[in-house]
Amino acid sequence: MTDQLIAPPAVEAPPASWWRNAVIYQIYPRSFADSNGDGIGDLPGILSRLPYLRDLGVDAVWLSPFYSSPQADAGYDVSDYRTVDPIFGTVADAEKLIAGAHELDLRVIVDLVPNHSSDQHEWFKRAIAEGPGSPFRDRYHFRPGKGENGELPPNDWPSIFGGPAWTRVEDGEWYLHLFAPEQPDFNWEHPAVRDEFKTILRFWLDLGVDGFRVDVAHGLVKEDGLPDVGHAAEWHLLGVGESPCFDRDGVHEIYREWRKILDEYPGERIAVAEAWAPTLARVADYVRDDELHQAFNFSYLGTAWNVPAQQQMIDDSLAAMRVVGAPTTWTLSNHDVVRHSNRLLQTGDGEVAGRRPTAVDPVAGLRRARAASALMLALPGSAYLYQGEELGLPEVVDLPPEVRQDPAFHRATGQDGYRDGCRVPIPWSGTEAPYGFGPDGGGSWLPQPDSWAQLSVAAQEGVPGSTLELYRAALAVRRGMPALAPTDNLRWVPAPDGVLAFERAVEGRPVFRCTVNMSGQPVAVGRPGELLLSSGALDGTADNVVLPPDTTVWWSIQD
Repeated sequence: MTDQLIAPPAVEAPPASWWRNAVIYQIYPRSFADSNGDGIGDLPGILSRLPYLRDLGVDAVWLSPFYSSPQADAGYDVSDYRTVDPIFGTVADAEKLIAGAHELDLRVIVDLVPNHSSDQHEWFKRAIAEGPGSPFRDRYHFRPGKGENGELPPNDWPSIFGGPAWTRVEDGEWYLHLFAPEQPDFNWEHPAVRDEFKTILRFWLDLGVDGFRVDVAHGLVKEDGLPDVGHAAEWHLLGVGESPCFDRDGVHEIYREWRKILDEYPGERIAVAEAWAPTLARVADYVRDDELHQAFNFSYLGTAWNVPAQQQMIDDSLAAMRVVGAPTTWTLSNHDVVRHSNRLLQTGDGEVAGRRPTAVDPVAGLRRARAASALMLALPGSAYLYQGEELGLPEVVDLPPEVRQDPAFHRATGQDGYRDGCRVPIPWSGTEAPYGFGPDGGGSWLPQPDSWAQLSVAAQEGVPGSTLELYRAALAVRRGMPALAPTDNLRWVPAPDGVLAFERAVEGRPVFRCTVNMSGQPVAVGRPGELLLSSGALDGTADNVVLPPDTTVWWSIQD
C-alpha cells in the first residue's frame, strides 16, 4: 500500500451540520419493542426504549414505515400517508415519540414511500371502481394490453418481487407495479401526485420530524412511453444497471422541489435517498446542494472483505461525494439484506443479495462483523446502524416457510424472498423467547432463536468485551474526538500485507489511526500511539501489537 493523501474537495463543503457526521440507527418498528403483548412492535414500545438509544450514543433514529397499510409488504404498501396503522399506535403516539426523542437529543427520520401506494389507497380504489377513463387512473400507470385481445402485458418489465410488473383488472386494462401487485406505482408526471406528496411532507414536518428516508428514490420517474427492457433480466433488490424505470433524470426536479420545502423549516430537516444507480457519480446527483442531503452507499455495503476492494471503494465513495460537497454515508446492514455477521463470511465476495443466506460459524461471523463495524465507524461521513447489529445478532436462516412474510418468498423469480431473517425481533432480556420484546405472555411475530438469550441487551450491558459495549465505546470516541468530525480528512498509511490502515488529521496533523487486519493470520504492527479501542483481544509488547485475523484497532496518535 502507498502513502496516499486524498485530494482537496472539488466543491467547498458547507459549515458542519448535524447530519454530515451523524450516526443514525434504523428501527424496524414491528421488531423493536412491543408495548401491548400482541407480538408486534409499536410506537409506544419504541418510546419506552429511547433511553437505550441515547445511552448507545446515536444521533438520530430512522423509523421504517408505520403508516396505515394492509401490510402486504410490511408497511411499504401505504393506504394513508397521514395516519398510523393501528398495529403500531396512533398519530398521537407518533407525536409523543417525536417529542420524547427530542427531549433526549435524538432526531427522528421517518420513511417515505413515494414510488407506489397500496392497492387499498383511496385513489387506487376509485381508479378501479370508476373504470377506464377515470381521472384517478391517470395518477397511476394504467395501460391497455398487447395481443389480439389485450391479453399480454403492455411491456416486458419484470416485477422485483417476481413475475411481470403488470396486473390485469376485470375491465381489461393493466396497471404497473414494480413490486407486489398490491403496490401500484404512482404516475409522477401527474401534478396531483406531486402536490399530494408536498402536503405529506409538510404534515410530518409540522409534527416535528427531522427528515425523511425516501424509499426507491430513483424509481419515481419512468422513461417516456414505458419502452420494453428488450432483454430478459433478473432484478434483485432494485438493480444497478441502466433501465427505463430507474434513475431517470426527471427525478431530480422532484427533489429540488422537496428541498425547498425542507429548507423552510428550522433545525436542518433532511432527506436521505435510497437510490440505486449504475455508478457512484449517478448516486451523487441525488445529493447536489439543491436536492437531497444524503444517499445510501450501497456500493460499500456490497464490498468484499479484503484490502484492495475496501480501499478502492472508500476512495471512490469519498471522491464521488466530494464533487458535490456532500458527506459520504456508510452502512453494513438494513432490513432488506442479510446481516453482515453472516454475509461477510458467507459469500467471501461481499455480495449484497442474490442468494439464499446460509449458516456460518457464529464465532468467526461475529468477529468479522465487529471488525467491519469498527472500520465503518472510523470513516469520514455519516454511518447507519441497523437495529440489533450492536448486539451482534446473526441472520436467522432456519425460519420455517409457514412463518415467513416476505412477499417475494413464494415467487419463482425476482428478489430473493429471504428478508425475514434480518427482521426477527431483537432480544432485550431474559432466558426465554421473546426475551423482553413485549410483556410477559406475549410472543413475537417471527420466532427468535434459543441462542439469543446470550445476545440480549441485559446479557451484554456492562460486560467488558461484549458487542454492545464495543459499539458504545466506539460511538463515545467518535463523538468526543474532533478528528472524527470532518467528512474528508482520510489518509492511507503503509501497512503489512492484508492490513488496511488510515489516519484522520486535524489541520494536517494525524491524530487518529485505524488499523484493520483482513488477512487470515495474526499480524504484528507497531504502536503509533495510545490504544483507544479494539474489536478483539490483542497480544504484544510495549512497541508492537499482534492483531488477530478480522480485528480492527483505533489509536490516538500523540505528538
